[in-house]
Amino acid sequence: MATYNLDITKEHCPMTFVKTKIELNKLQAGDVLNVKLTEGEPLENVPKSATEQGFKVLSVAATETAGIYNVAIEK
Repeated sequence: MATYNLDITKEHCPMTFVKTKIELNKLQAGDVLNVKLTEGEPLENVPKSATEQGFKVLSVAATETAGIYNVAIEK
């Protein structure tokens, strides 16, 4: 199992999940993608869309930077 990072804090919906899904599709089963994103639509939509697509959301946690979150998604 490997862990990868993706920063989509400068992206806007729907590109937030599009970029997340592209990265997830590159991973092997069991790998984890840590997605750094902003609150609001990305925080609401990325975890929901990942679950709907069959990925496992392991955690959603606030970072030390206000308004920025980390979502860990397992393929």
